[in-house]
Amino acid sequence: MKPHPWVDAEATTFRALEGFESDDLEAALASFRRSASLMLDGSAEQRPALPCPASLLGVYKAALSHNGDASDFFMRWFAPFQIKGEGFLTGYYEVEVEARRSREPGFEAPILPRPRDLVTLNDAPLKTAGGTSLTSARRRSDGFLEPFDERREIEEAAPCRYGEPIAYLRDWVELFLIQVQGSARLRFPDGGSAHLTYDGRNGHPYTSIGRLSIERDVLSADAMSLDALKQTLRRLGQKSGEAGRMLMQENKSYVFFRVDDSLNRSLGPIGGQGGPLTPLRSIAVDRGLWPYGLPFFISGEIPWERETPSRFARLMIAQDTGSAIVGAARADIYFGGGPVAGRLAGGLHHGADFKVLLPKGAESP
Repeated sequence: MKPHPWVDAEATTFRALEGFESDDLEAALASFRRSASLMLDGSAEQRPALPCPASLLGVYKAALSHNGDASDFFMRWFAPFQIKGEGFLTGYYEVEVEARRSREPGFEAPILPRPRDLVTLNDAPLKTAGGTSLTSARRRSDGFLEPFDERREIEEAAPCRYGEPIAYLRDWVELFLIQVQGSARLRFPDGGSAHLTYDGRNGHPYTSIGRLSIERDVLSADAMSLDALKQTLRRLGQKSGEAGRMLMQENKSYVFFRVDDSLNRSLGPIGGQGGPLTPLRSIAVDRGLWPYGLPFFISGEIPWERETPSRFARLMIAQDTGSAIVGAARADIYFGGGPVAGRLAGGLHHGADFKVLLPKGAESP
């Protein structure tokens, strides 16, 4: 296969992948096999990406029957390509938060299920009069489609308008950040828990609140992290009433969830491909440019082991996507769950080198 027509890449060699041989390629192959199983089983993608080419399907079959060295597998079946231009990495993680099953003082932000009239439009987005492409819409009783409500309208309406809330969180900031991450583990006072999985969005374009905060001098670029953004949004709310919430509502995109108690979900959050993610192996990529399952060799000096940068050189597998992940050399690294993963993920805003591994025997770019 070749990269998408507007991906600028050139052929390179495995010898140019500094750190490839010293990576734990068995772990990378295990993650790749998860993608292979999903694709060959015909599992539905949660958020459809570029269709899987026949050349990659052949490699998937080989992966499930391979019983030799992982390095030999990748070098036999793939050819590396250098993606031109500076790459950029961010991180995400599985949030763990306190929740309540019903609304009570101090827990008043509802987690909403997918509304029954919400339709996902992956192949034929709805165009608004202003030219905006909406990836989801509301199907009316007469069968016609119309734009779904924006974030502000959803948050200010009665929660049951969209379905019985799954649970309630402490505040709107916690809810917003769970939506950005795309999954969460809820903890209840009785010791119970629940895993949340992404179940659609209202289709409106994503706007980065972190970027807006920097542009408006609410938060400096040097100080930007997930924790800093959370504290800033809460401080704005305390100082000027709804200021923090109004800033969040400038991101018109809104994510809905479902409770997922499946075996796959117990292994990790479910990515856009439909399978569980692997910490520090799974990445979210631009689904308009890449199919799921492709390996990417990413290298650079980034804060991935601790909060100070160190050498990162790993073979990563594209198994997820995100509204903010746009561009060929752009990825979001999944760090795992819990507060340590959260701190590391929130502090990752770094450049990196991207090489994509494409199946051999196909046309080169």
